[in-house]
Amino acid sequence: MAQPNLEFLGVPREDEDLYRLLLRTGEAGPAQLALHQARMEEAKAPAEAAGTDPDASGRPGRPEPRAAETAAACRRIAELGLATEASGGALRPVPPAKAVERLVERRVVRLRDELEAAVAASGIVDSLLADRDAASAAVLADRGGSPIQHLEGMDEVRAAIDELTFFTRTESLTTNPPGVLSAQGIANSRAMDLRVLRRGIRMRTLMGAGALDDPPTLAYLRELVEKGAEIRISHQPLERMIICDRSAALTPIDPTHTARGAILTREPGLVAALVSLFERMWDTAQELPATGGGDSASEGWLPSGIERKILESLYVADKDESGARDLGISVRTYRKHVATLMQRLDATNRFQAALLARERGWL
Repeated sequence: MAQPNLEFLGVPREDEDLYRLLLRTGEAGPAQLALHQARMEEAKAPAEAAGTDPDASGRPGRPEPRAAETAAACRRIAELGLATEASGGALRPVPPAKAVERLVERRVVRLRDELEAAVAASGIVDSLLADRDAASAAVLADRGGSPIQHLEGMDEVRAAIDELTFFTRTESLTTNPPGVLSAQGIANSRAMDLRVLRRGIRMRTLMGAGALDDPPTLAYLRELVEKGAEIRISHQPLERMIICDRSAALTPIDPTHTARGAILTREPGLVAALVSLFERMWDTAQELPATGGGDSASEGWLPSGIERKILESLYVADKDESGARDLGISVRTYRKHVATLMQRLDATNRFQAALLARERGWL
């Protein structure tokens, strides 16, 4: 039975061979790995079959380690997430389960990018929007032209939120007055929120101060911030609302009993008034506290997980698009993180930011 391989996950056979060698040898540098490869080739087949020249005594010569090729392969497996760089340029193999998980994530990201590009080229969203707008026009006609719809019960509200989120193209504005999210609420929201952020849509969320005292909520909010969301905490009363593309807004029928349902409006004047109210609440709110605590100038500040990955990508990604794709975030989010890191590090360019990060021991 043939040995299974990683080619179906986009790993060339020679790179997989090097990773397997690294798993067997443990931590090793390119020169050591090249020597191991040469010895394996020597043991696998006679020197004549390997194409080596005999030495002066007429005996087959030892294969020369392919240092340049091995060094290039070492860089590739590090970029693929199969190895991490240790001190002195040596490589450590990433545990197999984690390595395969990373390869799957990269493959999913690339497949998603291909599908989203195909969607953009097909014009399917515009076609669906046309049907939606035609249906909305018919509904408005039945209501005598009223652009306001009453949604009874949470099932209708959730269906409306799903539709609004699907068709959102540029911006999503949301408030959560209590500030605390239940475990089920986080589970229900995660897929939708991350999908919106991957599409490069600007997400701004206002949370009540209760978020600061609830670790699960705080952890989830920081996860969203790492993916590009903008989140602020308000110590003032908030009005509950969801606004999409500044063209449609949801507000509760009864703010004290949200399960009753919601009002969906597309009336431009009302939506504009709600956007204005959101902006006023946003201006008086505070930024979500960073994980490390303190501002960029504090000595205790440390980069988050996504920021470390972005700093690492500055070494290998030649374009923002490829760096964002490898990390599974939008290009806008990637560039936002890069700009923030350059400011915190007081770097004049991206390469200098990566060097300064390495000097501080962050990489």
